[in-house]
Amino acid sequence: MEEVRRADFAGSWYPGSESECRAAIKNFSNAGLSCPDAEDVPGGIVPHAGWFYSGQVACNVIKCLSNQGAPETCVIFGRHLHPESPCYIMKKGLWETPLGSIEIDMDMAAALAEEFSFIEETPSFYEPDNTIELQLPFIKYFFPETKIVPIGVPPNSIALSIAKRAAGISKKMGRRSIALGSTDLTHYGLNYGYIPEGTGEDAVEWVKNKNDRRVVDLMLKMDGAGIIQEALQNQNACCSGAAGAAAEMAKGLGADRAEKIKYLTSYDIKPDSSFVGYAGVVFIS
Repeated sequence: MEEVRRADFAGSWYPGSESECRAAIKNFSNAGLSCPDAEDVPGGIVPHAGWFYSGQVACNVIKCLSNQGAPETCVIFGRHLHPESPCYIMKKGLWETPLGSIEIDMDMAAALAEEFSFIEETPSFYEPDNTIELQLPFIKYFFPETKIVPIGVPPNSIALSIAKRAAGISKKMGRRSIALGSTDLTHYGLNYGYIPEGTGEDAVEWVKNKNDRRVVDLMLKMDGAGIIQEALQNQNACCSGAAGAAAEMAKGLGADRAEKIKYLTSYDIKPDSSFVGYAGVVFIS
């Protein structure tokens, strides 16, 4: 039997049972968020806070990736890393979700690991990671047979190189693949040690209309390098390497434009002096 990586955040950051997950996903899907009218949607960017805050956004992005039916493989970029951090990959095994386990695409993962240096995680040797895990029940729900390649990329040019090769390898293997990047946006407030505009409603408006908007605009331009540089300068994406990689891989898969599905902050859901921004973006061809 293949080893199975635990669902570490089930029951806390998102529901722990199959019935509760399915009920939450049906509720998110009925929120009235529309998918673009497009021939194909080969990628997207999702947030990764607890489902209470950002589940609706992430769910509907992943729902939109089903325009051309279920992909064979979803390459998921995530992890909270610094520019000097190594890259991570899980090359084999299964990853548990309340809806059933998801299989790793061993062939694609192995091909990437031949070309790039990764720290290899296994079902029994890994660091718990919410950025990728919180997307897995959505993937399992909408694409029950889809395999994944979970990759942690730092905010530097290596992330973009890996993403471009992932698209090339997918094409060479004849895979129907999608790219998914996981990041939250500005973490504002005393809890995060970041208050350049003070506190109160003016700070919320600054995050929404200036700081987050700058990086979201770059996501909509599909500018992977720009996303990374912007976030390093202005602290408006916690996993900019993952977001930039998703944009680059999606371009390699044929995407030539992007649309925003939804933007909100945790303040909109539960007002607090410390809050986080979330955006859902899809890449379209």
